[in-house]
Amino acid sequence: FLTGLHDKLGAAHEAGSVAAAARFGAVLASHDDTTADQVAVSAGHGIRMAEFPTTVEAARACHAHNIKVIMGAPNLVRGGSHSGNVAASELAELDLLDILSSDYVPAALLLAAVQLGELWGDMARGIATVTSAPARASGLADRGMLEPGQRADLIRFSMIAGVPAVRGVWVQGDRVA
Repeated sequence: FLTGLHDKLGAAHEAGSVAAAARFGAVLASHDDTTADQVAVSAGHGIRMAEFPTTVEAARACHAHNIKVIMGAPNLVRGGSHSGNVAASELAELDLLDILSSDYVPAALLLAAVQLGELWGDMARGIATVTSAPARASGLADRGMLEPGQRADLIRFSMIAGVPAVRGVWVQGDRVA
């Protein structure tokens, strides 16, 4: 009964989803792009972020189309993809990684951002992959930077044996932890 359903309705559903997103002002992201052709289709839909491109080819195509590349923090912390796709560290070394996501492991975000800072020799750039870069890419203009008029969400951490330890958390300028 369901055989061939994608071939029959996939394009119409995709076009309808993109149109609905545009009506609501939603920021679109692609997922698991593998080829430059897939990225070109995404770019045509107005995609601004690509979650987990599976190859260097796709990540390069994303940057060529000004699509921000998101990789999972656990991929970076673990040292590679659990499913055999491109490693986040490889994309970082090629300057093709823009944003880290928690990918179901929120505690990995800070460690991965610090690891990127160390890899790039620029801690602020590493931390930006979990702060200002995702905020800008998703259109959240009120956060991601410490400037007047911003939300003032921040954490303070110190390094213990090479691992970041959270020492304080502020939300909208109020200390919560």
